[in-house]
Amino acid sequence: MFEKIKNFFREVKVEIKKVVFPSREEVIGSTKVVVVLVLIIAVFLGMIDLVLSKFIGMVIK
Repeated sequence: MFEKIKNFFREVKVEIKKVVFPSREEVIGSTKVVVVLVLIIAVFLGMIDLVLSKFIGMVIK
């Protein structure tokens, strides 16, 4: 039982050495892209919501 656990952590250690982590500049660049896209989508959805709510309001009256 304990041998399986030790073996698992040994394999985890080997696999984690293969991981290539992004540089600080790559992370900052990706974060900027995500923030800009989220803002664009939020504005787009807000405009759609506004138009649809005005339309529904006209239909109900």
